[in-house]
Amino acid sequence: MNIIKTKIEGLLIIEPQVFGDERGFFVETYHKKRYAEAGIPSFSEEFVQDNLSMSSKGVLRGLHWQMPPFAQGKLVQVIQGKILDVAVDIRFGSLTFGQYVVVELSGENKKQFWIPPGFAHGFVSLEDNTIFSYKCTNLYNKDSERGIMWNDPDINVDWQLKKYGISNPIISEKDQKNKFFKDIEKDFICKL
Repeated sequence: MNIIKTKIEGLLIIEPQVFGDERGFFVETYHKKRYAEAGIPSFSEEFVQDNLSMSSKGVLRGLHWQMPPFAQGKLVQVIQGKILDVAVDIRFGSLTFGQYVVVELSGENKKQFWIPPGFAHGFVSLEDNTIFSYKCTNLYNKDSERGIMWNDPDINVDWQLKKYGISNPIISEKDQKNKFFKDIEKDFICKL
């Protein structure tokens, strides 16, 4: 397993070891003790909910998070297909507040992305029938769910849509009503 630190403290890219031959492959996608031994203390939290979604090419989901005390850490990966995954630092007081990291995750590269609590999260599907999987450290709570507009001008995420031949991303009605970054509640305290 290879752990790659990103430009934002706490966001980590995990490259698990893949064992493959003519029969196929085997990959261990989570092992609590090994992840903790690799120096990722956030993984010592218990995962309490697993989610799976399927998206067509051009579907853009996010940017979402849950307010404390229901904030979630997420270990995300793609089972089939390909996405650009985005995490935005929304920890008020953080030196990287408002900055983001983009990671390409695919069924082929088998990378994982650890997103601790205090980050807004979203992704755009780059292929049809993309299956996205994520483990959460807290249960879903509808009343604490929040969102930032995917095309917020203050964050200015580079979704690389043209590169992947996406002219108009498919956005849910709910995500079309997300707030702008400047209007989000200041309920996250930086915990670096």
